[in-house]
Amino acid sequence: MLNIKRLMCNPLQENCYVVSDDSREAVIIDCGAYYDEEHDALDSYIREQQLTPVRLLATHGHLDHNFGNAAIYRKYGLKADICGEDQDLLEHLPEQAASLFGIKIAEEQPPTGRLLKHGDIVNFGHHRLEVLQTPGHSHGSCLFYCADEHTVFTGDTLFRMSIGRTDFPEGNWKEMQTSLSVIIAALPADTVVLPGHGPQSTIADEKRCNPYMQAK
Repeated sequence: MLNIKRLMCNPLQENCYVVSDDSREAVIIDCGAYYDEEHDALDSYIREQQLTPVRLLATHGHLDHNFGNAAIYRKYGLKADICGEDQDLLEHLPEQAASLFGIKIAEEQPPTGRLLKHGDIVNFGHHRLEVLQTPGHSHGSCLFYCADEHTVFTGDTLFRMSIGRTDFPEGNWKEMQTSLSVIIAALPADTVVLPGHGPQSTIADEKRCNPYMQAK
């Protein structure tokens, strides 16, 4: 059984997830923690649950999903694993901060971790997450799918009744359409969708009610 803690982070209300099982090994997905209290909440949960974080995963390279990478590296020694197509985004977070938010990131950013690709497996504890590449919101956007627990972490590809924007420089509407088709084909209807923003959903609900999914 997976234990999943959602922490809503930063001004964009991004969802950071701490995912663990009875082994007490954990993966952190999309650490967008920006404020001190968000870092404290994350660290407190890990400490109280006696977890050992073993991987830091990024569904894509946008800043709001990676604000906390330097803090995670400093405390746990973990580098963010990301699909190779978004490596450049991840390695230029200070430039994103300046251009998109008008803020300065003074803290030195850690090096990139493992470069992921479609079909890769992330193992932790007694579970595994499969990497499903879903470009569209960014060139390197991906999902992390736990087939055993019927759960998928969708980042900014799929939201409850919506999808991620494709009008950023790294976005592509045609790629997003293809990715939505991949999601429909690959994920069972009872899969729980845990997105990068907003509430959870299921693949069944999205296929039935999400206008972008219905069009597929």
